[in-house]
Amino acid sequence: MKRAIVLAVALAAVQIAATGAQAPAARQTYVPPKTAAGQPDLQGIWQVLNNAAEWNLEPHAASWGVPAGLGIIVDPPDGMIPYQPAALAMRAENLKNSETADPLAKCYKPGVPRLTYLPFPLQIVQSPQQVTIFYEYVHNYRNIHLNRKTHLDGIDFWNGDSIGHWEGNTLVVDVANFNGQTWLDRAGNFHSEALHVVERYTRIDANTITYEATIEDPQVFTRPWKISLPLHLHREPNFRLLEYECHAYAEDVVKEQTR
Repeated sequence: MKRAIVLAVALAAVQIAATGAQAPAARQTYVPPKTAAGQPDLQGIWQVLNNAAEWNLEPHAASWGVPAGLGIIVDPPDGMIPYQPAALAMRAENLKNSETADPLAKCYKPGVPRLTYLPFPLQIVQSPQQVTIFYEYVHNYRNIHLNRKTHLDGIDFWNGDSIGHWEGNTLVVDVANFNGQTWLDRAGNFHSEALHVVERYTRIDANTITYEATIEDPQVFTRPWKISLPLHLHREPNFRLLEYECHAYAEDVVKEQTR
């Protein structure tokens, strides 16, 4: 088991190095289309294909029902989350009880950045003053405010409060005001209400957005850390967001078990 995890970490480092060498060139040569308002056009239905990220952000070996993954953490270079010692113990406790303790097991909102790499599509819609992201998972949506410079005061949200701006062809989103009740994946990786996330959405070709998120939380981590993965555009005819009604399905399971 340990040997498999070490191998996964090594392979992740190679993959990160290769990605880092290729991404800048792609960004320099590709010019994304523009909306009527002159913004880089990110609109469409997108989806992450790396399903292992939802199970564990870190490199991990396969286990029963869990696919192996190289991880999506690009900083630190070893692909491991820089936990404070007490928080690392809490993560271990979360993992032990993840089947019932994971907030998604209770059909809670996933939070940011987890919403992005769930195995469900998302749809981006733009206007001059706002970018809205709709998620297939339990009708979640986020309004990214382009005309507001500061976060709301005295209020928290499951998915945080999002304010954004453009840096060239990249949409930069500052997300704060979390309630601290979500996890980052099924492996029990977590955060507190002090979580602060900076997302970057960059369309690097006609069919791909590079999604990056820098994550910091001084109550849980020793320093900020960063994830990166691609979002792929759906071009299938008539593809659309459908419904995933978590509570309804959970109730069906309970009824079936009590028959």
